[in-house]
Amino acid sequence: MMSIRPIEPGDLQALEALVESTGVGLTSLPRDRAALAQRIEHSQQSFAQSSASADCAAERLFFFVLEDSTTARIVGTTAIKAGIGLSEPYYSYRLSTVVHASRELGVHKVVPTLYLTNDYTGCAEIGSLYLHSDYRHSGNGRLLSKCRFLFLAEFAARFPSKVVAEMRGVSDERGRSPFWDSLGQHFFSMEFRRADYLTGTRGKTFIAELMPRNPIYVPLLRPEAQAVIGRVHDHTRAALTFLQEEGFHYEGYVDIFDAGPTMEARVEQIRSVRQSERLHVRIGPVVESAPRRLISNTRWGEFRCVLVPAGRIGNELVVDAATGRALGIDSGAPVRVMAPK
Repeated sequence: MMSIRPIEPGDLQALEALVESTGVGLTSLPRDRAALAQRIEHSQQSFAQSSASADCAAERLFFFVLEDSTTARIVGTTAIKAGIGLSEPYYSYRLSTVVHASRELGVHKVVPTLYLTNDYTGCAEIGSLYLHSDYRHSGNGRLLSKCRFLFLAEFAARFPSKVVAEMRGVSDERGRSPFWDSLGQHFFSMEFRRADYLTGTRGKTFIAELMPRNPIYVPLLRPEAQAVIGRVHDHTRAALTFLQEEGFHYEGYVDIFDAGPTMEARVEQIRSVRQSERLHVRIGPVVESAPRRLISNTRWGEFRCVLVPAGRIGNELVVDAATGRALGIDSGAPVRVMAPK
């Protein structure tokens, strides 16, 4: 059975092995043991906080892994951050316009511009989504993606009202970004691949603070850089479609390195949050024709989520004994549940 759970210190070696199969552009999963260990520790500390301290002015990280219980193999990751930009600035470019006009000369020119902003300070962010290629089937991607929304639905009071998601921007098979080569390259003597690694291990602030504070006039960038502003990497199109189906939308904010779009949504407007519901469990036999459902327990620090066949009788959800063990629950326990689509 495939199961979602919070990451643990003992998962570090397995996480390192998983990260080796990722490509350039996933800065939240750097190939750096110390940085990965720090993320695990941060997640442990965040889960250790009680609900009474959930509104503290500090960034929190909730890091989850997808585990194959048959082999005990870690095959995927996903995460939620809360209070981004509170420990160090969270930078984005906001795509806007400047009008240059002169009646006397008969000139009226609308020029697209990029402004460096911290507009998403304090929001929640979903990210670190990665699934090993061997497991990209049987609804595992849906489980990995949607488990975050069941967690948000169950513990909405502990999170900001707005959620954002930075999408991977365009880069080629060699890890070169047209946007970085046209803009960031002029301020840093390093390739995008190196900048990508450094932001994953040290954060974006040290680079962003050296970027120009004045508006960037888009027409001054190379044509290939202009063409990728707000576009996603080919490998990220499915993830973008998924977020759009969930109600996320693009408001003109892009990543400062590869110009990938930032998607946003209010928690209460996310489809999976709205459609999930709380039921109580009955452990028993499940008929073969029962539909598969996304099911999570309601435990803060011992959160579990699975995608399994389950029956329903009124406000009771019927699951088999294996599902009960995977979720760590007995008959009568509350769960949050929704159809996977």
